Amino acid sequence: MLLRVFFFLLCSFDVHCKKLSAFLICIISNQSVVLLGTRFRPLSFEVPKPLFPVAGVPILQHHIEACAKVPNMKEILLIGFYQPNEELTRFMCNTQQELKISIRYLQEYSALGTGGGIYHFRDQIVSGSPEAFFVLNADVCSAFPLTEMLSFQKEHGEPNSFVILGTTANRTQSLNYGCIVENEETREVLHYVEKPSTFVSDIINCGVYLFTPDIFQHIGTVFQKNQQDMLLYPYDGEEPTNGWHRAEAIRLEQDIFTALAGQGKLYVYKTLSFWSQIKSAGSAIYASRLYLNQYHTTHPERLASNKEGGPKISGNVYIHPTANIDPTATLGPNVSIGTGVTIGAGVRVRESIILHGATLQDHCCVLNSVVGWDSTIGKWARVEGTPSDPNPNDPYAKIDSETLFRDGKLTPSITILGCNVTIPSEVIILNSIVLPHKDLNRGFKNQIIL
Repeated sequence: MLLRVFFFLLCSFDVHCKKLSAFLICIISNQSVVLLGTRFRPLSFEVPKPLFPVAGVPILQHHIEACAKVPNMKEILLIGFYQPNEELTRFMCNTQQELKISIRYLQEYSALGTGGGIYHFRDQIVSGSPEAFFVLNADVCSAFPLTEMLSFQKEHGEPNSFVILGTTANRTQSLNYGCIVENEETREVLHYVEKPSTFVSDIINCGVYLFTPDIFQHIGTVFQKNQQDMLLYPYDGEEPTNGWHRAEAIRLEQDIFTALAGQGKLYVYKTLSFWSQIKSAGSAIYASRLYLNQYHTTHPERLASNKEGGPKISGNVYIHPTANIDPTATLGPNVSIGTGVTIGAGVRVRESIILHGATLQDHCCVLNSVVGWDSTIGKWARVEGTPSDPNPNDPYAKIDSETLFRDGKLTPSITILGCNVTIPSEVIILNSIVLPHKDLNRGFKNQIIL
């Protein structure tokens, strides 16, 4: 099952009470990519993308942990188009117990877009009389400065104004994001363009929003217009571009922010902390590096350290307690070891994610790779990929969202092994993607092994 990449957080507040009430909504559906999700394959074959482990915990858990730090959080709502499965249910139960917070999943009847999802469930959202709420995309990693956004909202604009979290990108990469033109004094959003064809601004949308319930009036206006268009242009039997489910399919970015810009209702809070999208498996390794580094201040207990009788740790490394690692192995920097992983003597792992149940036999080497669930890498084998990190010489560079192919050839990227893949001893797998349940008998370079 492919769970969509968007996650929305609703956090509601009542500043007139001494005790604040709060909600969190996670929307994990997106109309534009509902049938695809190909950039995260083959990993998304086994687990919904928002539940893929980054720095040792599911992507969504980073969002939820940040939200749980907001005072008096009351409830978390996950909204998505997909049938709830055992993995999602288990994740919600475990996270509820760990963070002592209520989590519910609300299923859309259709993929409703980034605005349509929260509008469809608006009655449940406003039932607690929230004063404001946050909305977060699931395909981003960030320090999530939510309390800072709250303070910013109180200092700028009217009480019912909305806030977008923004950051700075270089001029070229800004074309791949929503671009914000601001009033430098008031921080009001004067102009908003989603993925412009020419340069508009180097301030980009981070996919983290602070709304008040007034946002539903603006979404409702778009919904009514869509209904009118439905009557004027009825469904013709071809591509279902109209109809009730299309009237309710609304995009916050294109349909709402573009219209609100310049009206004194929309402001941008620019973060200087880390931020990145998680579109592909390669970006998951980069996000893992960012979160592992953040653990020094947020979760130091999750970082492994050099101990007598243990493996050599270099840099930031996460090791699940159930992993069995030979003391002669060397791990790091930026390594995440999942549950039940077995790592043999002399193994070297760097810039990689090793998933549940994988076995790395003696003296193998894993660099810039994701090793899938229950996969095995033979003795003296080498599994290596090419990182797609941002330009270290450009402080505003973001990770590029590379296409799978370029000029008819597979784009060099990290190596990905799907679940239950067996790599024989003494072979090299370089810049390749191996689909699940493959038993290889030789080395590969720059290939997709189907």
